[in-house]
Amino acid sequence: MASNDRVLIAGAGPVGLVAAANLLRHGVPVTVLEAGPDLSEESRASTFHPPTLDMLDRLGAAQPLIAQGLTAPSFQYRSKQHGILAQFDFGALADATAHPYRIQCEQSKLTRILLSLLQSKDGFDLQFDSRVMGVSQDDSSVAVAVDRRGARTTQSGRWLIGADGARSDVRRSLGIEFEGFTWPERFLVVSTPFDFRAVIPDLVAVSYVCDPQRWYFLLQIPGLCRAMFPIAAEESDELAVQPDFAQSLMTTVVPGMANYEIAHLTLYKVHQRVAASFQLGRVFLAGDAAHINNPLGGMGMNGGIHDAINLTERIAEVWEGKKAEGELLRYDRQRRGVTLEYIQTQSIKNKRNLESDGAAFRRELAEIAGDPRRTRDYLLRVSMIASLRRAQELG
Repeated sequence: MASNDRVLIAGAGPVGLVAAANLLRHGVPVTVLEAGPDLSEESRASTFHPPTLDMLDRLGAAQPLIAQGLTAPSFQYRSKQHGILAQFDFGALADATAHPYRIQCEQSKLTRILLSLLQSKDGFDLQFDSRVMGVSQDDSSVAVAVDRRGARTTQSGRWLIGADGARSDVRRSLGIEFEGFTWPERFLVVSTPFDFRAVIPDLVAVSYVCDPQRWYFLLQIPGLCRAMFPIAAEESDELAVQPDFAQSLMTTVVPGMANYEIAHLTLYKVHQRVAASFQLGRVFLAGDAAHINNPLGGMGMNGGIHDAINLTERIAEVWEGKKAEGELLRYDRQRRGVTLEYIQTQSIKNKRNLESDGAAFRRELAEIAGDPRRTRDYLLRVSMIASLRRAQELG
């Protein structure tokens, strides 16, 4: 198999373009294959954690993202019965990150920032309308069968990164199992321009409200607030997307307030799944192609960006001859390890806490908030700094 001397990347979402940007930073040429006709306009993930901002800063993307986003230095937990349970400030991590805050901004903003930085660089090739149809490989290269507007072509390179989402064609082509489960509930996101901070005392930009019947969270992004509610298994998709039903959910946020302006509704299934392997030969999985989880805590996209940086740093070292190809085996060991140990565990715990009556969670939060050491450990965990440190420990 003849090898085109570059790295192939399937998917031009945040993970794929971060991978491309970091490889190009090291002088490694890339071809990005995107199945869609353009960059996605979907809002989807909208939280960027402190260590993710540190990584994006090295790519020149953090400051433009911060300029377009909303800075959230703190987050809080509430319950419908007790009000504020606890509030945590990322300022306690100022010695561990250059960005001790979250940035709330749609992921579609990041992809456009990255493309603007990449499109003039030598060695960067982005091909739209290019869906991966099959993958083959030998000891030195990988080939990808691509469908481009009905025409079949083949692209080849030294390695392939599958960053093509939860329904990854790359993962399916490799026959890698996507192990895990799907929650019986679906999540409904109601986006409204209404500013809840104007009517709810002491509300911050990221607020989680626990309740055993219908928890919710409020997440502010520039110009909109995203309110997310669980939709029970017995409540149909058709019911959930009705404006009147969404309005009925919104009336539970501020008693007496109704008839919100709704910008858009998004209903989606929620999964906790991890690929059986993040590597098969010269092909790697990253981001949603490798793992998906519920969005509580904002760990999905951030974990995918962490995948991309971890993997591409290793590829660059091998490309430059600084390390042998065995170095690449550490990617699966580290990133799959922390996905199972941290991201899946923490996101499941976040959901369980919100759907509780809040009593035990309230006691736990009080103990954490009352102990500076525990507060710091907790912030390191929810900010994902701890997962990055743990990955290095996995060797």
